[in-house]
Amino acid sequence: MALDGAFLYAVKQELMPLIGGRVEKIHQPSREEIIISIRLRSGSKKLYISANAGSARVHITENSVDNPQTPPMFCMLMRKRLGSGKLIDIRQDGLERILFLDFECVNELGDIVTVTLACEIMGRCSNLIMINGEGRVIDSIKRVDEEMSRERIVLPGMEYTLPPRDDRLNFLTAEPDVIRERLRETQPKELSKALIRIFEGISPILAREWAFFAGRGAHIESDTITDDQLDRLLFTIKRTREQLESGECCFSAVSDKEGQLKDFSFVRLSQFGTLMYTKELGGASELLDYFYAERDRAARTKQRANDLFKLLMNLTDRTARRIAAQKEELAACADKDRAKLWGDLISANMYRIQKGDSSAAVENFYDEECPVVTIPLDVRKTPAQNAQHYYSEYKKSVTAEEKLAEQIQKGEEELQYLESVFDSLTRASSENDIIQLRLELKEQGYVRYAGGKAKPPKALPPIEYKSSDGFTILVGRNNKQNDQLSLKFAEKTDIWLHTQLITGSHVLILTDGETPPDKTIEEAAVIAAVNSSGRDSGLVPVDYCLARYVKKPAGAKPGKVIFTNYKTAFVKPDAELEKSLRV
Repeated sequence: MALDGAFLYAVKQELMPLIGGRVEKIHQPSREEIIISIRLRSGSKKLYISANAGSARVHITENSVDNPQTPPMFCMLMRKRLGSGKLIDIRQDGLERILFLDFECVNELGDIVTVTLACEIMGRCSNLIMINGEGRVIDSIKRVDEEMSRERIVLPGMEYTLPPRDDRLNFLTAEPDVIRERLRETQPKELSKALIRIFEGISPILAREWAFFAGRGAHIESDTITDDQLDRLLFTIKRTREQLESGECCFSAVSDKEGQLKDFSFVRLSQFGTLMYTKELGGASELLDYFYAERDRAARTKQRANDLFKLLMNLTDRTARRIAAQKEELAACADKDRAKLWGDLISANMYRIQKGDSSAAVENFYDEECPVVTIPLDVRKTPAQNAQHYYSEYKKSVTAEEKLAEQIQKGEEELQYLESVFDSLTRASSENDIIQLRLELKEQGYVRYAGGKAKPPKALPPIEYKSSDGFTILVGRNNKQNDQLSLKFAEKTDIWLHTQLITGSHVLILTDGETPPDKTIEEAAVIAAVNSSGRDSGLVPVDYCLARYVKKPAGAKPGKVIFTNYKTAFVKPDAELEKSLRV
């Protein structure tokens, strides 16, 4: 992540208007998070501070966070020491990743004292330390003893010391000649890595951007850099300095083509070309709020999805095993006719069989050649009882065959339904989508727990597209929405589409009574193919018909419909086209 000393400098500039404000509230939502509400004449602002190793940061936030009913001890100590305190200064030593917030407070004796919050944004060593006017630690959100670190101990009562610091240049103050000299002294290596060794407070993404500009995209080694490339490097460093000091930065978040956020910066990025997408935001705090909120949401969504994936895999595996066992049992019923035959032959030859016989050799008069058949007998039973035994076996097999065929059909429908839920889960893009799928499974009796006692969020509307000809195309997000879309929302003249013989979403073209062009139907078929389990196939058949011909069988699972009077289009799934048509 790019929350380096330079980015922290930009954050500091945004926080400067908070000076003069008073502490209104202090909350600690989690073990490593603090939110301080600062009251200004223009209103209140929430200052968010995190010492979490994976998301350490400090900035103004607009997000609402749930707080525990009982505040932790560190939160209560902060309320005691900083309550109604006045923010008088915000300091940063060069481009170190530490921001010092000085508060003017009143102690227990009524004296005015200074309490400093040291926000150390240093990855796994991040911390939030409260320091008194004598420079001693009051307490920290993460205490560090001798077992945790031999170099720097952070415990109440100890003198606050700065973390170890390398001899690096501050690009905001370093002269070009000094930069040239330091670059010549650096051991040969890739230019971006050499820049990280030379300058303090710059992240790999900023170093790569400088190197990219200096070499016009070409790879540069620090010991082979030309004069022209060095001049370009000094120019881009100077430009970055001017942007940072003037506050005219380009705050942007970088994501891959799958939409996963990867990094952020305060300069406009060119190094990724078309491999990444860039989203620009209005300020450092807004960028950090957006980046980490989206990343946390994606992490929660992934966790929920993984839990549901495991559940569906277990359900699918259990259902498949049950079907396999029923099919084996059904195969065993194939000998039912032989049991009836043996019962008939024993009844016809009752006079030739005695109780105690272990077998009976009789002619099969059902066969024209009348071959001799040897029938096993129970020596404890009479001939009539043996015949009755085989008739009973025949009736059981007939009944079992009927029941098993019905159960296998239901099991296969259940397996198909679970596969459709699995397919919807693979395309879920938000936490809400996953919650709705879990609720659907709860309604079908597959799970008991579906998100707790809280009222579930309102389901998102169907995914909307606009064809090249201006027709609205809607796609269901899950099986329940598929039913609503196809059976309740659709008008009789709308066109309904679904992939043939494979799971996928129901797709609906809203026609308003008009006949859409073939291009619209083709685009809708592509959308249906992309929103199905066949999205990675070369060619996908998609059935389509008027919505009036779509019906739901009685007692069918959600998403299961039957349709008639249809045609089939063969299309190639095109994710880029699908994305371009999405509203």
